Amino acid sequence: MTDILSLTLDEITDIMNSLNQPKYRAEQLFYALHLGKDLNNINVPSIVKDYLKQNYITENILQIIQQKVSQDGTTKFIYKLSDNNVIEGVLMQYKHGKTLCVSTQVGCRMGCKFCASGMDGLVRNLTAGEILAQIIYVNKFLGGDVKSRQITNLVLMGSGEPLDNYDNTTKFLRLVNHPKGINISERNISISSCGLVDKIKQLADDGFEVNLCLSLHASNDTVRNQIMPISLRYKIEDVISACKYYFKKTGRRFIIEYTMIHGINDSLTHAKELVSLLKGLVCHINVINLNEVKEKPYKTCPKSDVYKFVDYLNSNGASATTRRTMGDDIDGACGQLRRNFIKNNKV
Repeated sequence: MTDILSLTLDEITDIMNSLNQPKYRAEQLFYALHLGKDLNNINVPSIVKDYLKQNYITENILQIIQQKVSQDGTTKFIYKLSDNNVIEGVLMQYKHGKTLCVSTQVGCRMGCKFCASGMDGLVRNLTAGEILAQIIYVNKFLGGDVKSRQITNLVLMGSGEPLDNYDNTTKFLRLVNHPKGINISERNISISSCGLVDKIKQLADDGFEVNLCLSLHASNDTVRNQIMPISLRYKIEDVISACKYYFKKTGRRFIIEYTMIHGINDSLTHAKELVSLLKGLVCHINVINLNEVKEKPYKTCPKSDVYKFVDYLNSNGASATTRRTMGDDIDGACGQLRRNFIKNNKV
């Protein structure tokens, strides 16, 4: 049984038609759900409520069960799902507004060696409604509604590989972007992928124009093979080609995410290779100093090394910046989101 938040306006309209409800009823229900209202508190006839309760999950789709606030103001939200699985998300405050980092899976099957999210493997995909619920309920928690949203930007960079859950992720994009709902523009949404070539191309072919962020993290295949199992399936040449295809179809500059790991990919040689690899491409390099995971052997780099790396990139024709670390004191920084809360806590 799927959840009610996964229903599109067209699907709700079909249900209302089958129940002989007036045309406006579908938009009324869709709008109220995107406000974060419980079905019991929505002013619709009992025949509608009864039908939905019998055929869909309408309660406890997602609950905010804990918040942890970092010294820098970043907030990590811990959510419980209807099947008692637990996921995490992060709210970051910037000058331009509030950005919510969203999870798309419980766990992750990609197995990147330095990341906490895949330590338990993939437990299951999130539904489109469970992904959407993260935005709806945090927006409501912050005092926002549909017309005065408190969340301005979304990054699908929490637990999971978004394109490994392609159907639910893209349905979510249509839901969150709908003008009758919470209506966040695709241009304010970023999707991070470790490089599922076929799915990147499909995303372009299906007409999406989100900001594509490629988790590259290496300047050659030898290094990438050591830290990212997906590279055994797709070579760097293949994933860069897919990004070029995405740019050609959408006109959207893509982002290269490069996590610097001490002694692995942080040398001047790697910086030179990266400049050569990306020469002539319409992209920006987002350099991330590794956020350490206690169970992993990988270490962060001295800040001076990160600055030298980025300076080299910029001095040699690339466009690069350093991502500001946020929320690392609450294990809420990039690469630190995981599922371990459920192991150590009764929820």
